[in-house]
Amino acid sequence: MKLVELKIKGISYSETHSGAYALILSEVNGNRKLPIIIGGYEAQAIAIGLEKEIKPSRPLTHDLFEEFANTFEIKIQKVIIHKLVDGVFFSNLICESNHNENSLDARTSDAIALAVRFKIPVFTYESILKIAGFSSKKITKTDDCDDIIINTDKNSKKNILPNNLENLSMPKLKILLKKLVTSEEYEKAARIRDLISKKSHK
Repeated sequence: MKLVELKIKGISYSETHSGAYALILSEVNGNRKLPIIIGGYEAQAIAIGLEKEIKPSRPLTHDLFEEFANTFEIKIQKVIIHKLVDGVFFSNLICESNHNENSLDARTSDAIALAVRFKIPVFTYESILKIAGFSSKKITKTDDCDDIIINTDKNSKKNILPNNLENLSMPKLKILLKKLVTSEEYEKAARIRDLISKKSHK
């Protein structure tokens, strides 16, 4: 299966999941985005790893893992996001020690936090990106969403989702998804994506 390299585009606070954040991964040689919902602690761990000027007074868990791996000459080679089940992404850390390659199961947020510290690439399979990734394509004039998105926040200019998402038809959900992707509201788009996936498997 074809692997696609990803990079971190940004981390934003989740407006629909209290205390959660949206980690946005971007295709290296393309324009698709892969949003992943993570917790506040995980978002902080990734942000600290990205910002080299910030050094905590004591090592965080991921910093300790980095020091442990370097001390005992364990080479972390790459991260592979290999599975998506019910909106949850599964990842593997590919490691090498004593010329033996091993694959370790890891939470995706932990794997990304380690990837930024070890400066290693992050990959996912084309099949996952095709299902869960978003491409910023413009909406055509026939894609009328006015009856789906019921309001817009005047201060942020962001779309406010209706309360009856579960009752929307598949065509309306797909139109809503397009509009959210076009406006780069990937966290909300991920919520609609997971709902579409759930409805498709019923």
